[in-house]
Amino acid sequence: MATNQDTHSKLIGYLLWIFGFLGSHRFYYGKPITGTIWFFTLGLLFIGWIIDLFLIPAMDREADQRFREGEVSYNISWILLTFLGVFGIHRMYMGKWITGVIYLLTGGLFLVGVLYDFWTLNSQISERNQEMKFS
Repeated sequence: MATNQDTHSKLIGYLLWIFGFLGSHRFYYGKPITGTIWFFTLGLLFIGWIIDLFLIPAMDREADQRFREGEVSYNISWILLTFLGVFGIHRMYMGKWITGVIYLLTGGLFLVGVLYDFWTLNSQISERNQEMKFS
């Protein structure tokens, strides 16, 4: 992978940081375990959330090196998941129309699917971009 790719955005990271006491920026940068901890502890009682304000540039660099760029944008996918996840719009954007419609009809598969996507969206996008690259 190229080291100069820009798969994730600091601007989106800081936007999600506003909701960071729920872990959204950590999920975005591919840190689902600490994202879940932030979710259940309100950003480690807001202390970890404040510290993350200064850690976002490093998390952004790490995500840029870790994930594959391609036609499906991480930024658009994460915005759609964060704000419209229960409607499955992020899945439709990635070309996963059947599960997108299922999410639309079931409230994000009763929110369990949305939680699953918070844990795995970066990997799903990387895989999708890899598939699209070779098709």
